Amino acid sequence: MAKEYDLVILGGGTGGYVAAIRASQLGMQVAVVEKGELGGTCLHRGCIPSKALLRSAEVFRQTKEAAEYGVETKDPSLNFNKVQERKNKIVDTLHKGVQGLMKKGKIDVFQGYGRILGPSIFSPMPGTISIEYANGDENTMIVPKNVLIATGSKPKSLPGLELDGELVMSSDDALKMQTLPESILIVGGGVIGVEWASMLTDFGVKVTVLEYATQILPTEDKDVASEVEKQLKKRGVTFVKGAKVLPDSLELNSNVTISAEKADAVESYTADKMLVSVGREANTTNIGIENTDIVLENGFIKTNTFFQTKESHIYAIGDVIGGMQLAHVASHEGIVAVEHMADEKPLALEYDNISSCIYSSPEAASVGLSEKQATEKGYDVKVGKFPFKAIGKALVHGESEGFVKIVADKKTEDLLGIHMVGPHVTDLISEAGLAKVLDATPWELAHTVHPHPTLSEIVGEAALAVEGKQIHG
Repeated sequence: MAKEYDLVILGGGTGGYVAAIRASQLGMQVAVVEKGELGGTCLHRGCIPSKALLRSAEVFRQTKEAAEYGVETKDPSLNFNKVQERKNKIVDTLHKGVQGLMKKGKIDVFQGYGRILGPSIFSPMPGTISIEYANGDENTMIVPKNVLIATGSKPKSLPGLELDGELVMSSDDALKMQTLPESILIVGGGVIGVEWASMLTDFGVKVTVLEYATQILPTEDKDVASEVEKQLKKRGVTFVKGAKVLPDSLELNSNVTISAEKADAVESYTADKMLVSVGREANTTNIGIENTDIVLENGFIKTNTFFQTKESHIYAIGDVIGGMQLAHVASHEGIVAVEHMADEKPLALEYDNISSCIYSSPEAASVGLSEKQATEKGYDVKVGKFPFKAIGKALVHGESEGFVKIVADKKTEDLLGIHMVGPHVTDLISEAGLAKVLDATPWELAHTVHPHPTLSEIVGEAALAVEGKQIHG
């Protein structure tokens, strides 16, 4: 007899395990089916390991610059094996924490590959889950009242550009490098590409970024993207924008050579390795979608506001539905989905109020509309911009490049977007996120008393700058 659950979740990544915990809190009997390790991409192949490497790169660069702070160091060197050991220890610690949370919530975890079945002897509706095991054990059948698909995504490549995991790598492959190359080509100047460019240049690797668009970080405010590019160029990164990579030109020997077309001219680029960072694609194959009425759009699962698919008892969240492919977004989508199943009447997510972060050096963060987006939507905007170089704590910290930019509606005074680039802005952005949720105005941000000396003072100054009333600029 197949075991019954209130909810079965396909995928134990950040979205899946958070949804499982919330469902357990609401009294549901929950099972998670995960073919790999709990924590998914974010914990094992994305957010956490990459940020651990970025932190090591930052410390290495700051150590080499320590004399500027009056601290004399002699010939600092990098032990990349220890860098990787530290990363792995952090991942292992957090992985054990997630496992503990599953036990605390009395959530059953099945280590196998889950597939949705159509109507069968187990259920008149599609949704029974067949779990296949890598060791060949007999499949397990579990029958849920609801299913939540949280299978995430995987790195994609350009058509014809095959990844071999050694010379031509995805970000997953790059995290496993045991030694650093002397040079690398990064195809794609989006968030992941820029973070790797920042990390590797700080580790002493010669980095060239080939970006198809005319702006790196194409989804960011142009002023922020320009500042990130400027600072990375100072540290040795080469950017080639408007570059259409030609996969057929790829040559693999002891190194990598590829050509890119730019303004009707073709140029060849060579490096020890290549990192392909051109986005991610949903994990929707072989999970049984063909056994349901679930609709796919451009490879992603289509859902309604509360993450129901066309099969009302089957929900989907996270990267597999597209949108903002961010771990914190998947988590909150999972909470909303589970609360909707439980008839808790959750509020729909307002994606314009969700912050996004880039963990390069400099860091960048944003919430809401860019100046260009706001203008294109028909808003009559006013903008306040304030530099970190006028903030005492930034000078003390030793990082005074960058700024905070606030975009507001002239007519209503509402905040439309807040954009930051500079020291610790991935932490500072939460104040902006709260302001957006509360539908605040620049006046309200300006009249929040920010302690001195702190980096947060820049938020108040930028808010004052919207009306040209900044104090220190």
